[in-house]
Amino acid sequence: MFDKVLIANRGEIAVRINRACQELGISTVAVHSEVDKDSMHVRIADESVCIGPNTVNKSYLNPHAIISACEITGAQAVHPGYGFLSENASFAKMLADHKLTFIGPKPSHIEMMGDKIEAKRIMREYGVPTVPGSDHVINNEKEALNIASDVGFPVLLKASAGGGGRGMKVVNNAKELTDALPIIKQEALSFFGSDAVYIEKFIDSPRHIEVQVICDSHGNYLHLHERDCSIQRRNQKVIEEALAPNIDDDKKQKLFKICVDAMKKMGYLGLGTLEFLYADNEFYFMEMNTRLQVEHPITEMLTRIDLVREQICVASGDKIFTNQENVKPLGHSIECRINAENSIDFKPSAGKIEMYHPPAGNGIRLDTFIYSGYKVPHYYDNLLAKLIVTGRTRNHAIKRALRSLNEIVIDGIETNIELHKKILSSSEFKSGAVAINWLEKKINQL
Repeated sequence: MFDKVLIANRGEIAVRINRACQELGISTVAVHSEVDKDSMHVRIADESVCIGPNTVNKSYLNPHAIISACEITGAQAVHPGYGFLSENASFAKMLADHKLTFIGPKPSHIEMMGDKIEAKRIMREYGVPTVPGSDHVINNEKEALNIASDVGFPVLLKASAGGGGRGMKVVNNAKELTDALPIIKQEALSFFGSDAVYIEKFIDSPRHIEVQVICDSHGNYLHLHERDCSIQRRNQKVIEEALAPNIDDDKKQKLFKICVDAMKKMGYLGLGTLEFLYADNEFYFMEMNTRLQVEHPITEMLTRIDLVREQICVASGDKIFTNQENVKPLGHSIECRINAENSIDFKPSAGKIEMYHPPAGNGIRLDTFIYSGYKVPHYYDNLLAKLIVTGRTRNHAIKRALRSLNEIVIDGIETNIELHKKILSSSEFKSGAVAINWLEKKINQL
């Protein structure tokens, strides 16, 4: 086991990782930008190092600064959390070159799954059902039109290196395709450093279902059931839940087996999440995230397995502490992403938190980094906290979430708490069959 781990992230996930490390008896090093010097993850870590100014490119996305912090503090491993450098294969290779452990998958697997065209091709070979579309980069307009004609309009133009809802556009006919292709290629180049794009059949009103897996170096490959992430705005998840409601259990069990078999064929190591569209009782693979997910707590609450702890243990060479037979979900769990933003126009909100009071009670967890008097900066993602509740049933979990949202106090800045209340109170959400475009359609009414 490691003696000291550097946490290459900020905010609630850095606090979350710090707690798991300290429970394992591992000393922690927090890195931070100048503006984050008073952040909670810095306060609770054993050591901290300032790695640069406020902009992410000069701090949290600066691999040389992070490696220097490891050398200064004697950290043996780096946990990247999510976002930032968590799916950067070059960073993982750099750590290995400096005899440091990357707490995550092998660089080759990060690289493989980071290219969405290659990921689809490989998963198709492994027997995982995929969305119909191109299996290579679109080189020109003529090729795009031929593929779209074969697949059938509408189609989805997607950046191969994309993520976070960027580099995507639905096109309904040939003219829209020829107009959109250069725009999406430029957007892909601007955001992801590559203008490679591909085409998929556009599946109207699917649900977003994902399967959590964990694998060690001793031949153990486990799934930890599924999550439903269909409540989205602009392709960004808002509410997640586990298990997914209204899906046949036999269908899910077949999907779990397919996912685990694919991980075995790949020789995967660590945590991973396979994401699927679900429509007309069929699953279609979209992509695989080779990192810890924002929504990992609902799986933890449901299975009673500490995913971050297991991630660290697997990276150190240990076996997963349990087996598939013992991974049994209990109850139902819901996560609400509480953001610093206006609930009406979604404009980000920054400033001083005048008063903070968390909800409490049985089955309630709040992952956050804020406190009364903390100044929320405007440089970073606006996620403030994740409210995770678990109940005996889905209905029980919804009621518990609503009670918790009524109890939480975050004064001084604007948040989307009221939006969460309205989503959870809606009849459509309660019925458990909302699709990924539901919130976009209902947002004005809510």
